[in-house]
Amino acid sequence: MASRLFSLAKPFLNPKFPNPRPFSTSFLITKTPKKHKPKRPKPDSPRTRSVTPDSNKIPHFESLLTRDAKYRFLIKTKEFLSKQPEQILRLDDAGKLYRELGFPRGRKVTKFISRYPLLFTSYRHSDNKIWLGFTDFLDQLLLEERSIMEAMEEDRVTRIRKLLMMSKNKRIPLSKIYHKRLIFGIPEDFRDKMGKYPDYFRLVVEDDGKQILELVNWDPSLAVSALEKEFLVNEDKVKKAFKFPVKYGKDLGLEENDVKKLNLLNTLPLVSPYSDGWKLDSWSLEAEKYRVGIIHEFLSLTLEKRALIHHIVEFKEEFSLTRQTYEMLKRQPWTFYLAGTEMNWAVFLKDGYDENGNLIEKDPLLVFNEKLYKFAQMQEEEEEEEEISGFREKLRGD
Repeated sequence: MASRLFSLAKPFLNPKFPNPRPFSTSFLITKTPKKHKPKRPKPDSPRTRSVTPDSNKIPHFESLLTRDAKYRFLIKTKEFLSKQPEQILRLDDAGKLYRELGFPRGRKVTKFISRYPLLFTSYRHSDNKIWLGFTDFLDQLLLEERSIMEAMEEDRVTRIRKLLMMSKNKRIPLSKIYHKRLIFGIPEDFRDKMGKYPDYFRLVVEDDGKQILELVNWDPSLAVSALEKEFLVNEDKVKKAFKFPVKYGKDLGLEENDVKKLNLLNTLPLVSPYSDGWKLDSWSLEAEKYRVGIIHEFLSLTLEKRALIHHIVEFKEEFSLTRQTYEMLKRQPWTFYLAGTEMNWAVFLKDGYDENGNLIEKDPLLVFNEKLYKFAQMQEEEEEEEEISGFREKLRGD
C-alpha cells in the first residue's frame, strides 16, 4: 500500500516537472465599488429631521434656505473682509477662519474663492505671501451698497426704535442688535451713528462693561403693529390668520355654530406687541396671544419676513418668550411656516409672500443682494461680459 502511494506521488517529485507558480487572484474585484453600494439611510436625529413633513412642505420657502446655504461663503466673506484693514486677508489665515468665512471645516478655502471669479481675487504680495481680497468689480458694487444703506438710514432707525418699544424694559444690549443686524438691514457702523439721534436712543454702559441701548421717547404713531394695520384693511383675513380654540367641557352641549362663534372670539391676538403683555400670566391664553403678536411683528421688521430660530431666541429675555416657541408656532400654520431641521429651523411670515413665494414688498437692499447673487453665478465668459461692462459704465456715470 505504501509503495503504491509513493508511486502516485512520483510525478510531483520528478525534477522534470517543477512545482507550478502560485495562482494570483489580484485581478479579481474583492470589494464592491462605492457607487454600487446601497446608500445607508441618514440617521434620524434633530440635525437631519425636518420640522415639516415632506407632504406639507412648501418648495419656495425651502428653496430660500437652500439659497442661503449656497451663498453663505459669499455673504460671510464679504462681511468679514469689509471690516479688515485695507479689506484684505492673508490666505493662510483665511484657511483657518472657516466659521468667520462660512465654509465647512476641513475644506480648502481656495475652492470657494474660485467659485466667484468676478468678486474675489487672490494675489501674491511683496512679502511673498498670497492674499485674498475684493476684485475691482466688487469694490464698485460695494459703493452702490453703501449708497443704499445711507439712503435707508431713517428706515433702519425706525426699525431699531420699534424693537426697543417691543422689549420688556425698552432696552436691548447693543451686541444683540449688532449680531442680528443683517436680517434687519442695519449697517455695520450703526453703533457710531446712534449719537446722531439723542431724542430716540440713549447708550448706557453697565458695571460689567456691557453696552445697552435704551429708548428715550415713546412714539404712539410707531406703536401700531403690521397685524393691526392689516386688520383695519381686511378684518376677515386677519381673523382667519390665527386660531386659539377655547377649551370647554362637553357637558355644555354647544352646537357646531355656537362653537364656531365662541372660537371666533379667540382668533386674533388682540394683545399688542407694544403693550405690557409681559406682565400677563405666562401660561394664559392672553399671554400666548401676546407672544404670537411679538413674533409676527418681529418678522415683519426683518427684510425678508423670515428668521432663523436663533435670531429670535437671541431676544428671548427682552421679548418674554418661552421654551415652547416651537410648539406655539406649530399651532399657527395659517400664518407661520417652519422650514429646515429641528436643530436649525427658520420661521417664515406667510403673508409677506405672494402665492409664488415672492416677497410682496422688496427692500432696496434685497434688490441689491439679488443682483449680487446673479453676478456670483457668472464666469468671465463672452456672452456675460457685455452685461458686466454695461453695469460698470453705469456705476461710472453715477
